[in-house]
Amino acid sequence: MDRENFITSLRTNLLAMVEDYLTPAAIKYGYSEAPLETNIKWRPQVLVLGNYSSGKSTLINDFLGAEIQATGQAPTDDSFTVITYDGTASSEGTVRVTEERDGKFLLSDPEYPFESLKKHGQRFSSHFRLKKVNSLFLKNLAIIDTPGMLDSITERDRGYNYQEVIGDFAQIADLVLVLFDPHKAGTVREAHTSLRDTLPARTFEDRVLFVLNRIDECVSLTDLLQVYGTLCWNLSQMTGRKDIPTIHLTYSAGAVDVTANGREERDASFLKLLENQRESLKHAILQAPRHRLDHLATFVETHGERLAHLLEALISYRTLFRRFKVRFSLSGIVLSVIGSALALLVLGAASILPMADPIMLYSVGGGACLGLFLIWMTVLKKYAYRRFKKRRMKNLDSLTPLGSQTRRDSWAAVRALVAAYLDKTSGFFPLGELRREYESVYRTFESGAREIREALNELASLDQDDTAELDRWVASQSNLIKKAAEKL
Repeated sequence: MDRENFITSLRTNLLAMVEDYLTPAAIKYGYSEAPLETNIKWRPQVLVLGNYSSGKSTLINDFLGAEIQATGQAPTDDSFTVITYDGTASSEGTVRVTEERDGKFLLSDPEYPFESLKKHGQRFSSHFRLKKVNSLFLKNLAIIDTPGMLDSITERDRGYNYQEVIGDFAQIADLVLVLFDPHKAGTVREAHTSLRDTLPARTFEDRVLFVLNRIDECVSLTDLLQVYGTLCWNLSQMTGRKDIPTIHLTYSAGAVDVTANGREERDASFLKLLENQRESLKHAILQAPRHRLDHLATFVETHGERLAHLLEALISYRTLFRRFKVRFSLSGIVLSVIGSALALLVLGAASILPMADPIMLYSVGGGACLGLFLIWMTVLKKYAYRRFKKRRMKNLDSLTPLGSQTRRDSWAAVRALVAAYLDKTSGFFPLGELRREYESVYRTFESGAREIREALNELASLDQDDTAELDRWVASQSNLIKKAAEKL
């Protein structure tokens, strides 16, 4: 088994873990509306975000080698466009769009990982489409172009929740490009919301690349430096971070000899010095498939941990509820015995019941005890159970330890789901089945994904030129991974 086949095997095992152990629990307990594996079974994806004038479509066209997306200074495209490779068409000759499909097709076809986006409604689906292109640049990845971010826009204006949509895309993307242009270096309100709230909550920081595009429109190197400084300042305000992330600089390949506003000649000589920046960005995009497996392992770990946390909280609730039921029943027995004894004493003192008659005494006492216990376990039980649930729902955080930031972040992601499931079931669900599901989910993210990640790290450290050593290692690791999956 060679390296590529081994990587394919690892990916298959990861998908099997998700399908067999995470998805059933995720759907059952409301964590996900669609199977989790649909988000990771397709090719690597690059999500492109930016202001309406940031040059997203121009940059995409530049990479693909053809005018695939409409371009212009004003907003030209208000759709989410999935651009993918058409393996059935010849890659020789002119790069072109070979097939186009609408959003209804994309949301319904199980080949694509977009089924969960149906929740955004018909207005979104009418602004969602697919383009197949015969460009070799897309052979191992897909690009998702997005509507330009605006300043004064609301959900009502778009007809769907833009932030929720890009959050869902960011969650399944292997790379997110956030583009800015020299004229609006991060001042748009939707960009602020995306960088401050949406992206940090839905993807990992190392998957987000910041790009200052259209630098060919800067009159000189001094002008570029001023724009760069402005963008750094704006990013620090939007992200809330003091450390500024790396900002890639790029431009359209054919823009070096263009004049500024048709009048003033640009000093375009500095673009030659930054040509490596442009190539570096292109290389980073093409590296997305190589990071796919590591991202998949992270996906399994993240969602496995959150699912385990959800189940852990439900187990805690059900365990506390079981203890409460036992205490409540024992209290009912004790109080019923005491109540019947007091009733006998009262009846005897009032000469209503002959205390000398043992049969009569036992009959009345037993009947009174049974009657009191029935009242306790019927009328009072409903009230007590409702009160228990109400108190626990008000203090959900007490169901799970939150000693670390990781635990707090995980709990923040599932807390509402725990409350919804408790409300749906009224707190009644089988504890034994819940514990078995928890063990399966916990082992999946704790052991399965970790072993695969360790295998990837060790594979990266091997001498790729030593074919014999590589093949021996791959064969041994394949058996270990297979056995680990079987144990789960």
